[in-house]
Amino acid sequence: MKTTNPVLARLGQAAERERAAGYAQPGPYGQPGYPQQYAPYQQQYPTGVGYPAAPPTVTPMTLDDVVVKTVLLLGILGASAAAAWVLVPDALVGVAWIGAAMVGLVLGLIISFSRMANPALVVAYSIVEGVFVGMVSKAFDTLYDGIVLQAVVATFGVFFLMAMLYKARVIRATPKFARIMISVMAGLFAVMLINLVLALFGVNTHLRDGSPLAIGFSLVCIVVASLSFVLNFAEIEDGVRMGLPQRYSWTAAFGIVVGLVWLYLEVLRLLSYFQGDD
Repeated sequence: MKTTNPVLARLGQAAERERAAGYAQPGPYGQPGYPQQYAPYQQQYPTGVGYPAAPPTVTPMTLDDVVVKTVLLLGILGASAAAAWVLVPDALVGVAWIGAAMVGLVLGLIISFSRMANPALVVAYSIVEGVFVGMVSKAFDTLYDGIVLQAVVATFGVFFLMAMLYKARVIRATPKFARIMISVMAGLFAVMLINLVLALFGVNTHLRDGSPLAIGFSLVCIVVASLSFVLNFAEIEDGVRMGLPQRYSWTAAFGIVVGLVWLYLEVLRLLSYFQGDD
């Protein structure tokens, strides 16, 4: 199963590498995670007597691990956003916004294409992304009082709704569903990139100006971002079932945080369209 999230898409590949190396597999004597290449030694010393240098086992990732890491990263992101909101002067909001966006993009790409889970980079990303979210939120709140709280509530409301629908199997991550989502996501990102480039040259495509077209585009983005969580949940579930090492819970949590930030920004933008002029 593939996912629209490039980070979580690598979980299955990582599991295959770990299993090929002999980790995270049940041992012949009921010892989970015992490397298969040491099976002869285990048979010779079934109780561990006479084999003092037994290799360490690898603890498999669980759903609780992903939940704890996700909450931790969101807490770090929220604290960073709050600190940036309070400490960064109004005159430097734009600079901090752009700087954090660029650094966050670089860190996100490094994490996405890295072969190993790196908790330090994931935490660093959450801090930087917190600054970015904090600056965006401050700019919107300056124009529309109370809009940030509305966007936060709506974002987490959608996320928990999708989690419940997935758990109840109301929405399933079928291969056809995944193919459609991947195609739609690729199309959306292409449109957003083209729109950004045109905006830099002063061309208004009316996709982000509050027009009916902009409202429709934001609604499409919100729906797609919400449905993408179904694929993320399925990928994490597969990783847990395949016995992925515990450290990959950081990678899985990072992927969920990325999706939540995207959903929040789209909800924030949509709500701003209905605020009216002050």
